[in-house]
Amino acid sequence: MQPLGAHMSISGGLHNAFAHATAAGCSALQIFTKNANRWAGKAISDQDAAQFKAAWKASAIGPVVAHDSYLINLAVPDDAKWEKAKAAFSDELERCQLLGVPALVMHPGAHLESGVTTGIERVCAAFREIFANAPPVTVLLETTAGQGSYLGARFEELAAIIAGVPGGNFGICFDTCHVFAAGYDISTTAGYAATMTEFDRIVGCDKIAAFHLNDSQKGCGSRVDRHAHIGAGAIGLEGFRALMRDERFASIPKILETPKGDDGEMDVKNLALLRELAGE
Repeated sequence: MQPLGAHMSISGGLHNAFAHATAAGCSALQIFTKNANRWAGKAISDQDAAQFKAAWKASAIGPVVAHDSYLINLAVPDDAKWEKAKAAFSDELERCQLLGVPALVMHPGAHLESGVTTGIERVCAAFREIFANAPPVTVLLETTAGQGSYLGARFEELAAIIAGVPGGNFGICFDTCHVFAAGYDISTTAGYAATMTEFDRIVGCDKIAAFHLNDSQKGCGSRVDRHAHIGAGAIGLEGFRALMRDERFASIPKILETPKGDDGEMDVKNLALLRELAGE
């Protein structure tokens, strides 16, 4: 069985995410370790961490990853905002270490019209500083749709960030909606294979440490980030079938970020469909 899961709420306590994930039939999990739309978060106490680890151990959940705050932008040209972003990201890494979560997903950032090259240099400089004192938590650079001035829509941009931070503890989170919206057509078996060949050439498929499995409301190359349920968007079932049957990624956690619906029932349906596509 492949590790399949969804992003789950931590409402009422970080440990509650495991109950939500178990109810949906997950075998993997993604969380925010704090409110994703605020800079500051409640400190993680020893009791919080112990409860989280106990709930994890008592569950059938395997891999767990975290996602950083949406406010963090390591490419921002404004120095004061850049310092704030670096401090916030370092805090996110520390929170992961306290919980025993081994990997943190993050969007590479938006250059805000300073230009792609300048933006990437800014991100690399931030990571060189962050990694100098970082705990051993892997940073997963997420592929993006390229909406606005977001970096990470082209595979070359991800490769440039990794190359610009010697010794950086990086992996990749491959988001299907984002990759498709960025212009890589993974809607067919042949298109999926061609995209993965390109990714392997530029970044390396061995760098993929997590997937976000989301269909796309918008078309290939739209550069619009709008998630849809599996098979209900412009990617369709054939592309997801190709990914779910790709043996290279059988052990890599695959996380839904699709719309929840009432009581999260759509997670149950999406996960069942993905298992069917995998031939499980």
